[in-house]
Amino acid sequence: MALISLAQGLAHAQQNGYALGAFNVLNTHFLRALYQAAERQRSPFIISIAEVHFKYVSLEHLVAAVRTEAALHAIPVVLHLDHGLHFEAVMQAIRLGFTSVMLDGSTLSYEENVRQTREVVKMCHALGVSVEAELGAVGGDEGGALFGEADSDKFTDPAQAADFVHSTGIDCLAVAIGNAHGKYKGEPKLDFDRLAAIRATAGIPLVLHGGSGISDADFRRAVSLGINKINFYTGMSQAALGAIEAQIAQRDARYDAFAELLMAVERDIANVVAQQMQVFGSAGRA
Repeated sequence: MALISLAQGLAHAQQNGYALGAFNVLNTHFLRALYQAAERQRSPFIISIAEVHFKYVSLEHLVAAVRTEAALHAIPVVLHLDHGLHFEAVMQAIRLGFTSVMLDGSTLSYEENVRQTREVVKMCHALGVSVEAELGAVGGDEGGALFGEADSDKFTDPAQAADFVHSTGIDCLAVAIGNAHGKYKGEPKLDFDRLAAIRATAGIPLVLHGGSGISDADFRRAVSLGINKINFYTGMSQAALGAIEAQIAQRDARYDAFAELLMAVERDIANVVAQQMQVFGSAGRA
């Protein structure tokens, strides 16, 4: 089926009390793994391509593969620019047919974050493209550092969230409540009281970044408190690496050993994603 906008997907998630998983792809093996999981779980989902990963992919070819794969399945899917840091990346995504973009202004001053986000929203909404933004700063490094740690000084302020949403017109808000990119140092401690307060003041679907490593119970509680989109990538990457290590450990001289390695990567990513779809509550929603 045709790709849908993030606003469409989030409206259904919000009405039915679940979260859409946003899973990053680097190549067609990741893409096929996502669809394997989605077909198994009958789950809508979000295909994310991060600006920091542009250097690893042929973006035009990968987007073409996304569109081809989407046409083969009756699964609602969003194509989302993850952590767009520059206006040029946002424009490139729009030109290629992304149905959603994230403008990450978390490193900017509040006033500049509002200004840039408002401009992107004005442009994107005129084209039917949804916009996600971030307020506060999610811990860790989106650029590839293994371990991430939250900084309570950069948590999202509930009162400021209300002004930010009103001033920008965004479709969803990524929050910082103790979540972090990469693998967590120790057990993550999410500030659920803060999350509830943000939901009350913001009034729009909320996004949880840094999903890999959060417990199933905490995921479910976060969804019950207004999280309708969950970013999950490190767990997929770790599953892929584990599959590669296992295949290499038992490799032989067969000519198709590398092809079997790629199939193992797909299988293990699909298994991890399918499990998360159940936890997020999106299974059976397609």
